[in-house]
Order: sequence, then structure tokens, then C-alpha cells
Amino acid sequence: MKKPLIEKDKLGQFEKTLNVKFENITLLEEALRHRSFINEAHEPGLESNERLEFLGDAVLELVITEYLFSKYPNRDEGDLTSFRAALVRTESLAETALELHYSDYLYMSRGEEVTGGRTRPYILANTFEAVLGAIYLDQGYEVVKKFILNNLIKKLDRIVKQRLDIDSKSKLQELSQDALKETPVYEVMSENGPDHNKEFKVKVIIRNKKYGEGTGKSKQEAEQRAAAVALEHWVETS
Repeated sequence: MKKPLIEKDKLGQFEKTLNVKFENITLLEEALRHRSFINEAHEPGLESNERLEFLGDAVLELVITEYLFSKYPNRDEGDLTSFRAALVRTESLAETALELHYSDYLYMSRGEEVTGGRTRPYILANTFEAVLGAIYLDQGYEVVKKFILNNLIKKLDRIVKQRLDIDSKSKLQELSQDALKETPVYEVMSENGPDHNKEFKVKVIIRNKKYGEGTGKSKQEAEQRAAAVALEHWVETS
């Protein structure tokens, strides 16, 4: 008999970490199953976590929207949208997933694993949303809402106080134009992988000097990360 990647007792450990007891544990298994695992498993009927991710994304948006609407009655729609985007962006969800040890329980192919799949932000973020979808189907709206509020909302005060919702590219452009009277330029350094799973590496240049570089699954994501690196190491020059 083929030994499963994750034994029932280990899934039980993950339930304790999540503080959610599943009625249907197969939903949690599916939520942890990256698409790369399907072809390697050679088991009929297995599904990746992409459908649950789709559902979880919608549930997450509703819960966060409802919370922001109630908490900030005097903020306009633009601010609320910006706060929500910062809270649910890939980096934020991936960070929360790592805090909850999602990486220890992922089903993925050996190839994906050896290339760093267990700590890849977009995989962790997608899995976080898939688990939300599983919790919603298994336990209902109030339980998944409680889970989101307990594990994600704690980031909100810092986002609002420090205006971390303003994206890194916008911040860098404002800083660069104020200090140097220059607009940052982004250049693609490399583009690797198949069309459905590309990784871009981008650098940001100001006055012919590289200020940072970043990688991402899209040019926009890589640019944001390059800008974030530039902000972390910003030194005004003439």
C-alpha cells in the first residue's frame, strides 16, 4: 500500500496549529495539494488546491471588506480598498502561512520542492487561500471569519499607521523625484520557466545606478519587490 505524503496524525497536528477541527479531513488534504503533485502522484481522482483557492480568495475578500467597513466608518472607499489590498497581498498571506507552518504540510512534486517551492511566497499565499476555502466548506462562514481575524487582522494597525498600503513603486518614485528629480526605471534582468510558471528578475535604476532588484511571477510583482529593496537601502545622493 502506497504511503501517503502526509499521515493522518500529521494532519491532526496541522489542525491543532490552525485551531480548526475538520469534519471532512480530505478537504484539508486537498487544500494542501499543489498542482505539481498531481502528475507525480499517478493517483486517479486527485485534484489540486486551485478550486479551493478560488473559493478562499472570495471568502477572504468578503471577511476583510466587512471588517474594514465596520472598523473605519469615516474612511472613504479608496482608503478601504488600499488597506484591504495591503492586507491580502501575496507577501502578507505568505508570511502568515509561514507563521502557521504551512510549508511543513504541502503536497508538491520533488522538482518543485528542490527548487524552493515550500517557501515560495505565491505558493504559500495560494495555499493559505485554499485552506480558507476548505474551512469555509467544512465549518461555515463564522469559523473561517474567526480564523482570518485571529491570524491576519493583527497586521492591520501597522499597515494603517505606517501607510504600508501605499505600494513600494509609488513610494520610491515619490522619494526619487523629491530627492533626485529622477524617475526610477525598471529593467528585466531575466525571465525563466514555462509560460504558466514564469519567474521574472527585475532591477530598478536611478541615475544609471542600480538601487535594488527583485523576483516575482510577473513583471509587476518583481518590480514591486525591487522597489521595496531600494527603499530599504535608500541613501540620498546628488
